Amino acid sequence: MKATVIVDNIENKGLPGEWGLCIYIAYEDKKILLDTGASALFAANAKKLQIPLPDVDFAVLSHAHYDHANGMGEFFEINQRAKFYLQQGCAENCYKKKWFLPIYIGISRGFLTKYQDRIIYTSGNTDICAGVRLLSHTTPNLQKIGKQEHMYQKRQGKWYPDDFSHEQSLIFETAKGLVVFNSCSHGGAANIIQEVEAACPGQRVYALIGGFHLYRKSEAEVRELAKKLQDTGVSHICTGHCTGERAYGILKEELGERLSQLHVGFEMEF
Repeated sequence: MKATVIVDNIENKGLPGEWGLCIYIAYEDKKILLDTGASALFAANAKKLQIPLPDVDFAVLSHAHYDHANGMGEFFEINQRAKFYLQQGCAENCYKKKWFLPIYIGISRGFLTKYQDRIIYTSGNTDICAGVRLLSHTTPNLQKIGKQEHMYQKRQGKWYPDDFSHEQSLIFETAKGLVVFNSCSHGGAANIIQEVEAACPGQRVYALIGGFHLYRKSEAEVRELAKKLQDTGVSHICTGHCTGERAYGILKEELGERLSQLHVGFEMEF
């Protein structure tokens, strides 16, 4: 399989970046799009990278935040056939509270209704095609992380700390082991590895790709995560987007050659 970063925070070789993520994955005979960034930039970058968006077989939304979902409308205009897989917990209800003021950070309002014929909702451990599956979180009490991150969901007029029931991992079987994509890893990068291996008995996670939401974490917290990742035995880690430059540097000190930096145009083969 081969994965290409279409959108990330870090621009590269004339390809602009933005606060968001979009990755194109070629796996066996399937063409898959993970997320659509924060705007239509993914489409422009895909054209420059000669990535055929009209030929994508299916797309996946990692979670219900604008920086991964705002290009969905553009994708549906470009690609007339692909289904888009969302977690059952996805809704237009995600907020960040800053100084007690709620700021909407969710899917563009109206998208879930406007494109409902193209959207498929999944939950639990769902096979999409041979060798590819989606997995929701099983780690308990993730709402504690939501509260720490000041992230909330508004349901029936009430505020609840985000439990990331709208987040999912995209998992591929390869000869080297499981390759896991989770674009922001709000549920915890080490937790995600454990969830995947519990859901796939007898299989080990070889690679983890995505943001780790560390850009506001302390040095001690970043080093603690690095230790947890080492303990999982995962061989290859590619991170970017919401990990942040400072945290990436700390992770690199701890993880060395097993860690790589995502950027626009970055290619991964497994």
